[in-house]
Order: sequence, then structure tokens, then C-alpha cells
Amino acid sequence: MLTPSRHSNAIPVSGRSHWNQALLCVAGLVLLAGLLGCTTRGTGSKSTPTLGFVLVIHGGSGVPDRGTLTPEHDAELRAALNLALQAGERILRTNGTSSAAVVAAITVLEDSPLFNAGRGAVLNRDGVVEMDAALMEGAGRRAGAVAGIHTARNPIEAARAVMEHTPHVLLVGSGADAFVAEQKLRVEPPNYFITEPRRREWEQWRREKGLRSDAGPEGLHNRSRNRLGTVGAVALDRHGNLAAGTSTGGLGGKRPGRVGDSPLIGAGTYADNDTCAVSATGHGEFFIRAMVAHDIAALMAYRGLSLESAAELVVRRKLVDFGGEGGVIAVDRKGNVAMPYNGDGMHRGMVRENGERSTAIYEK
Repeated sequence: MLTPSRHSNAIPVSGRSHWNQALLCVAGLVLLAGLLGCTTRGTGSKSTPTLGFVLVIHGGSGVPDRGTLTPEHDAELRAALNLALQAGERILRTNGTSSAAVVAAITVLEDSPLFNAGRGAVLNRDGVVEMDAALMEGAGRRAGAVAGIHTARNPIEAARAVMEHTPHVLLVGSGADAFVAEQKLRVEPPNYFITEPRRREWEQWRREKGLRSDAGPEGLHNRSRNRLGTVGAVALDRHGNLAAGTSTGGLGGKRPGRVGDSPLIGAGTYADNDTCAVSATGHGEFFIRAMVAHDIAALMAYRGLSLESAAELVVRRKLVDFGGEGGVIAVDRKGNVAMPYNGDGMHRGMVRENGERSTAIYEK
């Protein structure tokens, strides 16, 4: 029998049968694993959840002066925030997606007359409600948005439909309203959206402005801070996917056709699984110019900042330097949460998988 040299790769003849048997065993195991994998995929089973979920919501940065908020109104606002949290939490606890949870939470806030979105949206210069909304998923960065729509009961549903059923990102005006009808989404007549407090605010603003053609939103915006509340939500689901959504009626007394930051991806709404999900609230023109939502994600991606540091830098320094007032809610891929604002307060709430839950309006 030949003996292999020290450096030879040859296999002794006496060991070849054992070697061949071993190779056959390995090949069989690989084949069996492949067959089992195919069987599992064929059943449509879902991936195993790996992370605890987080849901964060906001009801706008325009809050009542601390001394004017009655206990009754405080309870009313917190009850609405809690209903929104519960709607999103139900989806996340049953392994639902972050985007579905965001839509569910925002739908509750749009249906409430307490916030500036859906029912309860502010009126523009001509006494008409024009609504904007956006939804973005961190996985694949899919997004959909609508602006200047008049009929959809829940604009966030229209934004989701744009994302899921068109090759586009943003539809506006009459084209967006036509798309809402095509998708058979819930629609309402104009008077559904106009609440009595909003009508009174608009009528008083008209009297003060004297119906000038160049009348701007400043008077109505400032006087009605206690009822101006863009709504939004961000979420991390159990599978590690992020999503963000925002919905608004814009600025009271705005020029018809004005669009703020809420439906603009990167300005008022943004999500990327590699960094974070962000929803903003405030004076949209400043948020657009500062590209607030994307700037937070970019600071994390390119400078390695934490979510908290990035959000604080953008909201409390960069935005202030622009002269902009407002805030954001954000969650990163590890479940860290940031909710900075640079004004008097921000309606907000959060729930985690472990049962941690909170709502707040002012600084603690």
C-alpha cells in the first residue's frame, strides 16, 4: 500500500470508502434540508418575530397655554391619544406590520374633531378644507402621499392606496380626489370635516382680515394654537420594520393650493430601516426648507449620531436657526424613541411591547 507523503493531498486507498460514505451522508443532509426548506416556504409561514414593538404618536405641536387647559379638555385630549395607541397596539401585538399600525393610529386621530386632520381640519382662505397625508415604509422605502384633497374621510388611507396601488408617490388636488373614488375609499361631504369651532375661527379671521385678497394665515394660526394639531405616528414592529405617517389640514387661513411638509417625503415624513422613522409637526414651510425628517436620518447614517442626538440637533438648533417652531416623533431600528419640540409643548404618546405606556402635552 502506498503511503502518502507529508505534503500530499492524496487519500489512502483504504480510507476512500469511508470518505465516500461521509460525502454521501453530507449530500443527503443538504438535500433533506433543502426539501424541508421548500416545504416550509410553501406553507406561507411568517418569519419569527425578533424585536419588541414600539408605537409613538403625536397630535400636533400647537398646544393650549398651560394655564388655560381645563382638566376636562386635558382628559379629552389624552383619551383620544390613548384610543389611537390602542388601535395601533392591537395590530402590533398580533404580529401586524408597522405601516398598518401607523395607519390605524392615525385613522383614530383623523376621526377625532380635536385635531387638525380629517374631521376637525382647519379652513383655508376661502373656507374650504384641504387635507394632506403621507405614509412611508422603512423596508424598501416605499411611500405614498396625497395633498389638497377634499373628500377622503381618512387621508392616511388615501396615502396608503397611492403607495400600494400606483407607481407614484404623490397625488394632488382633483386627481387625488378622483383616485380616492376609484379606490372606493370612504368619502364624506364637505360639511363632515368642518366643525363649529373651526367655522367660528375662520369667520372671526375673515372679519379681522377684512377679506383682503392677500390675507395670510398668521392671525388664525396664532390665535388658534390650542386647536392646531397635525397628527402622526411612527412604529417599529416585531420583525424590525419601521414606518412613519403624517396627516394634516395645514395652516388655518392658508392660500388655496398651499401644501406643507406633511405629505413631502423627507420633510415631514420619512422612514428607513437602516436608521429611523420620523413624523413632524409645526410650521411646514420651515420644515420643508430644513428637510427635517430626512436630516435626522442622514445625521444618523453619515455622522453616526444617536437618534436622540440627531433629533435634538435638528429640532432645537437647526430648525430654531431657520425660525421654525414645532417638533417630531421618531423611533430607530433598535426601538429607541425621541420626541423633541421647541415650542410650549406637543401632544404625544407612546406604547411598548412590555406594556410601558405614556401620554403627555407639556414638558414633564
